[in-house]
Amino acid sequence: MDRAAEPRPGWTFLTNHSRVLAAIAADHTTRVRDIAVRCRLTERAVQKIIADLEDGGYLTHVKEGRSNVYRIASATALRHPADAPASVADLLALLAQHDVERPEATPAGTDEEHRPGTTP
Repeated sequence: MDRAAEPRPGWTFLTNHSRVLAAIAADHTTRVRDIAVRCRLTERAVQKIIADLEDGGYLTHVKEGRSNVYRIASATALRHPADAPASVADLLALLAQHDVERPEATPAGTDEEHRPGTTP
């Protein structure tokens, strides 16, 4: 029963960008290799998505030794106008509710002061 569902051809409900962002939210020190495995993507695809997220202002990273530590701009609005006024924090909270491996609804590496329900 622990097997992951097989991918289905055609469209999906979530984009690869949201999957990568959720993987980073689950562990802000995760490696590109681990994100690729979790999201069933190539490492090159994950690198491109991380660059897109950084260019869009949704993500930053700092080097700590040989590792990257990611920080999610959780107060940033989602890109599509139909998603307004939802923020990245809203999306991650929704995804965290359904993540059976990490039942806590507090994604790691997010801007605490901008998360709904927290005080600055």
